[in-house]
Amino acid sequence: MRTLVFATFAALTLSGCIMYHNRSDGITRLRIDETGMVDGPKVTPLKVIEDSRCPVGTQCVWAGQVKVSVRIDTGPGSETRELTLGKGEQVADGKLTLVEVLPQKQANRTIYPDEYRFGFTFAGGF
Repeated sequence: MRTLVFATFAALTLSGCIMYHNRSDGITRLRIDETGMVDGPKVTPLKVIEDSRCPVGTQCVWAGQVKVSVRIDTGPGSETRELTLGKGEQVADGKLTLVEVLPQKQANRTIYPDEYRFGFTFAGGF
């Protein structure tokens, strides 16, 4: 039985179905196509629409931004939205915010979709 539980956990982890959370800082971190509960709504990052962040160690006129397409599941249903790093979006009775994007951008290095980690917070339900 223990082997079956471990094998199931390993399969789900490798398939990307397990949610990665760091609840000590209140941020839910997810990969593309991974679904996680963000203090209310379920969020699934679908794809990176834009990543124009200034690479680490360089000077830029503009800091750039990250936009991510996400599916948001709440009690009444599901919808797809575009979230921009640092800008909260009204969802149900609160605000969903994309608060971090990893890894940091570096000059002359492509970040592939499976490398991204997105951190979300939800403030609401008051």
